Amino acid sequence: MTESPRKPLILDLEEDTGPADPSLAPPVADPEPQGRAMQLAARAATTRPRSALTRLAFWAIGAFFSFALSVAAYDFVTGLLTRNALLGAIATVLLAAAVLAALVLGLREWSAYARLSRLDDLRARAATAQASADLPAARGITAALTRLYAHRPETAWGRARLAERQAEVMDADALLNLAEVELLTPLDALARAEVESAARQVATVTALVPVALADVAAALFANLRMIRRIAEIYGGRSGALGSWGLLRRVFSHLLATGALALTDDLIGSVAGGGMLSKVSRRFGEGVVNGALTARLGLAAMELCRPLPFVALDRPSTSATLSRALAGLFPRKTPDSPI
Repeated sequence: MTESPRKPLILDLEEDTGPADPSLAPPVADPEPQGRAMQLAARAATTRPRSALTRLAFWAIGAFFSFALSVAAYDFVTGLLTRNALLGAIATVLLAAAVLAALVLGLREWSAYARLSRLDDLRARAATAQASADLPAARGITAALTRLYAHRPETAWGRARLAERQAEVMDADALLNLAEVELLTPLDALARAEVESAARQVATVTALVPVALADVAAALFANLRMIRRIAEIYGGRSGALGSWGLLRRVFSHLLATGALALTDDLIGSVAGGGMLSKVSRRFGEGVVNGALTARLGLAAMELCRPLPFVALDRPSTSATLSRALAGLFPRKTPDSPI
């Protein structure tokens, strides 16, 4: 049996159109911005040892090193006094100054926690008085608010109007609403200005600084400063530890309620619909981080406010962010082709 001769394989190819044009390739879709800086900042602020054993270990290690440092300082000062009386006296004075400064800082932090606790107590009492229609309790809360803001020039006009009208009000809800309108309206405006400033700063840094983790550090610093200023506006005057504790409370509340997840409607109301898909990813991250900062600031306002939002409308995130980013980023207009 003879094999048939092999024949060449001929394939019909399409007409040669020349070299491929890269501009005709479909664009690669970038992932949607998620606010990485604020997500990492929230994770860093709310991270804590999970088990009691881990917390005990951290406490024991910290206590041991503090004790060792104290003994070393004592031995250094006593040894220096033995060798040279003058240098020992200088070391003693410096050590006493350091101890006094530590005590002052400790008292300051305790005072900051006490002031924040007083705001929490007033807010809880106000909610109870409104729920039970307790007029004497409402009058006591109004008097406490007047004393709290007695030295604030922003509330002078409101305090005068409240003093004129509160005797005519015979209902607990109406009295607390009157106090909220007259005393907290100017303070709410100052707090919203701080929120807008922080959101603008975080959005700008995220959009313009390409350094890794620099946006996370900037977001954490800006939010700490914003929360501290909000607490001071409402009378809290939180210290360093108090600001960090309040930041953890706010982040924990937002994470628990899922408020750190933004919706497309919120982004569209700020950035003009589909603009985020047509500009750089850094721009989108800036807008999202600014929106998350605005939500954080508004939540801090609710936690620092001595009265809940009842008579006055709660500020919205989209309106706050729109005012914060006005002029920084281009927005969609009716005549705009985008």
